[in-house]
Amino acid sequence: MSDLGQAGPLDPAIAVGMLQRAQSLTEQGDWALAANTFARVVGNDDPNLHVAALLGLAECRYRMDDEAAAVQGWITATQAPEGPLTWRAWKQLAASRVRTGDLTGAARAYREAERRAPASEQAEIASRLGWLAKETGDTRAAGRHFSRSRQGGMIQPSMTWAILAVTVAIGLSSLVFDQGSLWFEWLALTKSGIAAGEYWRLFSVVLVHAGIIHLAFNMYALYLIGPTVEALYGSRRFLVIYLACAAAGSTASYMFSNAEVSVGASGAVFGLFGMLLVADRVHKPALTRNARGLTMQIGVLIGVNLVIGFSVTSIDNAAHIGGLLAGCWLGLTMVPRGAATLASYWSTSAVSGGAASMKGRSPVSARTVGILGLGALAVVIAVGLAIGPLRWGL
Repeated sequence: MSDLGQAGPLDPAIAVGMLQRAQSLTEQGDWALAANTFARVVGNDDPNLHVAALLGLAECRYRMDDEAAAVQGWITATQAPEGPLTWRAWKQLAASRVRTGDLTGAARAYREAERRAPASEQAEIASRLGWLAKETGDTRAAGRHFSRSRQGGMIQPSMTWAILAVTVAIGLSSLVFDQGSLWFEWLALTKSGIAAGEYWRLFSVVLVHAGIIHLAFNMYALYLIGPTVEALYGSRRFLVIYLACAAAGSTASYMFSNAEVSVGASGAVFGLFGMLLVADRVHKPALTRNARGLTMQIGVLIGVNLVIGFSVTSIDNAAHIGGLLAGCWLGLTMVPRGAATLASYWSTSAVSGGAASMKGRSPVSARTVGILGLGALAVVIAVGLAIGPLRWGL
């Protein structure tokens, strides 16, 4: 069914549906039909829907090598009533000015974008302003902008460093003070312990390792992947993700591994690998060059490690696979805070909320989907813990 031929204003809910349809068409590369669909929503009474449609239409025009029409769309969007998407129009307009060599105009547009942009976008815009100032010979202004780009909008991986510090401290104390057996007794994953209700072992297992090589390998992997995931999701959500993947890996080990005792953070680390692999392809977050290079290698890293796990009997591959699947699921259901896609032009609370309020109901938010995803994972873990004692006769 199509609404393209209908005359007159669109119902807000129908307009949001058309924006969704247009986004789907852009993902298929059908820029012409997507442009026609976006154009049908331009002029909607809801200014947020109007601006979202303008941004989508301008993107389509740009992809179709009609930059003049794209620029006109971005200009029109900046002149619409202020809304949560206005900064995007200024940012796109600034980029177009750079392409035409109008660096002064580009700097003005970037300043307008910076004034309106959310905190998570400030660092990138400040960096571009620094580059423009440097190109125009204003080294003092360039220094100020670059300083802001290093300080503002950057998520420091404090939770990653904290997990690394605690895990390494426990590992080293096991070697230096010969307290390994005590840590294992308290923290390791044991089938008898889980069967007795010691469920903290699902999480504490990440803190103990079978020797320095095992510890070094897992902590190096966490050092590589942790900061990227934490930057995308924030420190608190990163901790939840890490623990959830640890619990999933532990549950898989409890159900499928023949070993009585399991140790290590591999399940949680594999979960982070799976999370970034899926989130990068589904939500397309804005990543640094180094992070983008890492995501390109993750598939190979996962494959190599799983092959090694199946080849070496002492490696708990069940925990690896359980953590990996949990991470993939969370990467699908939890939206990174830094996700910047064409879909985000229309799928904001302001846009969808305006439409939903007209219909007397609220849309399902990204946060709700993330909570439901975690809830579903918790149910799977609970089922595994219930089945485990029956499988092993405990």
